[in-house]
Amino acid sequence: MHSGDAWERPGRLAAVLVLVLVVLAFVVALATAIGDFHIDLGTVVLAVTNRLGLTSANVNALQESVVWDLRLSRALVAALAGAGLALCGAILQALLRNPLAEPFVLGVSAGASTGAVCVIVLGIGAGGLSLSMGAFAGAFAAFGLVAALSNGATSGPNHTILAGVATAQLFNALTSYIVTTSGNAQQARDVMFWLLGSFGGVRWPDFYLLLGVVLAGLLVCLMMARALDAFTFGDEDAASLGVPVGRIRLILFAVTALVTATIVSMVGAIGFVGLVVPHAARYVVGPMHLRLLPACAAVGAVFMVLADIASRVVAEQQTVPIGVVTALVGVPFFALILYRSRPQS
Repeated sequence: MHSGDAWERPGRLAAVLVLVLVVLAFVVALATAIGDFHIDLGTVVLAVTNRLGLTSANVNALQESVVWDLRLSRALVAALAGAGLALCGAILQALLRNPLAEPFVLGVSAGASTGAVCVIVLGIGAGGLSLSMGAFAGAFAAFGLVAALSNGATSGPNHTILAGVATAQLFNALTSYIVTTSGNAQQARDVMFWLLGSFGGVRWPDFYLLLGVVLAGLLVCLMMARALDAFTFGDEDAASLGVPVGRIRLILFAVTALVTATIVSMVGAIGFVGLVVPHAARYVVGPMHLRLLPACAAVGAVFMVLADIASRVVAEQQTVPIGVVTALVGVPFFALILYRSRPQS
């Protein structure tokens, strides 16, 4: 029996999702409470309900401002970033039929980073919209290069991953060149930290934009869940089942690029979330994408908020880049997948 067979009934899947959402609410509250200026969980809850107009409790004005204006938006953006990256990982693994596929490994994050850095350092455009569009253009450029290097459907099972590694190295080199030749010392330090991932500068406008992008991406992917199931058997089998392979693939690649680019433009390149979370979710709810995609989004949100908490508590008096934390989890998991997929003698 597949590990996800026990969760075939919709009621059980709903119970799992409700449980994960309760855990998510708790870790978001915990992330909001933790910081140089500690605030207890009860005060966090009252500060949020006060701002929502649900209560009128007597809460210190400074504490309420820290909770609402700084920390809660950060925790919610972290949750949405984790959900979006996990969703992109699940889509790419299905489209490419490769368990190692995810935006970071395929160079999509690196391409989005290069596009965003062109806006930040070279001053191409101005404002958050231009930053997102620069990241989006870079992500699509990376997708195009990976497709060209892997020769589409004729590539071997690991050819696309190798093309992604080469693409990531190219765009990382371009990013480093732009920063070292065009940016000043302060810009270089800021960009390098941002490229490793940071939720430090996000606020409510970022949350609203990311909420719309991730929800729209999730809805589009859920509408195409049956097609994603067919893709796992190969393009020819999907076409024989009546799936318009070319159109669906283009739409889903566009969704992946949009979600990835939006996240990278806000918080930097964060790797391995799209690799680890889909496999963990697949183990619990099975491979059917109508169940897998919501599970990936929920588990990815919890994972990223926990990683953000770890980034703030692992080193005293400083914040570790979030990409370092996710890599410490993702690299061993990546090695485990490689080990399990090796040819048997």
